[in-house]
Amino acid sequence: MTQGSFPILFITATRIGDAVLSSGLLAKLREEIPNARFTIVAGPAAAPLFADTPGLDEVIVFQKARNGGHWLALWNRVRHRRWGLVVDLRGSAMASFVRTKRRAIFRRQPGPAVHKVIEAARLLKLEDEPPAPHIFTSPETEAAAAALTRGEGPILALAPAANWVGKTWPLERFAQLAIRLLGEGGALQGARLMVLGSPDDSGVVASLRHVVPKARFIDLVGKTDLLTGYAALRHARLFVGNDSGLMHMAAAAGAPTLGLFGPSDDTLYAPWGPHTRVVRGARSFEQIRLQDPDLNQSFCHMMDLSVDTVAQAANQLLKQTEMSHGRHL
Repeated sequence: MTQGSFPILFITATRIGDAVLSSGLLAKLREEIPNARFTIVAGPAAAPLFADTPGLDEVIVFQKARNGGHWLALWNRVRHRRWGLVVDLRGSAMASFVRTKRRAIFRRQPGPAVHKVIEAARLLKLEDEPPAPHIFTSPETEAAAAALTRGEGPILALAPAANWVGKTWPLERFAQLAIRLLGEGGALQGARLMVLGSPDDSGVVASLRHVVPKARFIDLVGKTDLLTGYAALRHARLFVGNDSGLMHMAAAAGAPTLGLFGPSDDTLYAPWGPHTRVVRGARSFEQIRLQDPDLNQSFCHMMDLSVDTVAQAANQLLKQTEMSHGRHL
């Protein structure tokens, strides 16, 4: 720790999407406390998102252990330091036993549930002006992303995977959507197609690689780190994807983002930002829950979302963002 610095312990989410939605707090703290030094605690999936945070001392990868032993291990790791502020989005008991001048620990509040960005903002009493999600990237990360996306024409970014089959729009419909948007007469005729996902999602590439010629296909499925993938999304003219961490990354990156929703609550998890939209099928989230209270993971709830509905929403979003993002054309 450098002299005169203000050490902050920031405990964020395990899942990528939740970590992105609360990331605006980090940016706000960086803005308000220029001498802040951050120690960020995150799950293995989300931890890489924070590698370029200014003033970063350390990212602690938070691995779950039996009987809550991970909290004891974390306490042993951070208890010897005197913190200026502890922000705990996990609402753990551990955060109450760390030496600090101030602590902000998540506690669920009574009343109607609110969007996760607002819920996070409440932790620092910022709910009236909730800070938008923000992921820091270094010039090196931006340069790597620029190299991956270098080429002529705008980019349609697709993320066809999700963390369970219930909220995964059928892959063949993603292909049909891409053909409509990129083919003759489409709103993005002649544009490039960029597909994103984890190494576990490699199967989606085979169904999409023939939608456009090889020179117009950008395969980032398991091919790059999470932070560079985020930076690559800054170059997208439009992103379409299921409710997932990549959807929230796209919105945070500033790409016009169309989120496809079914058995998840868009009032809590809609992509955040002025250039984002949600589209769902004929059933509301509440109607889906009535039909399937336990949200059975073996059953897809996205079958009533048609290609026509998504294509119409995509065309509308493209038109609405022409002034702000049309430079990509």
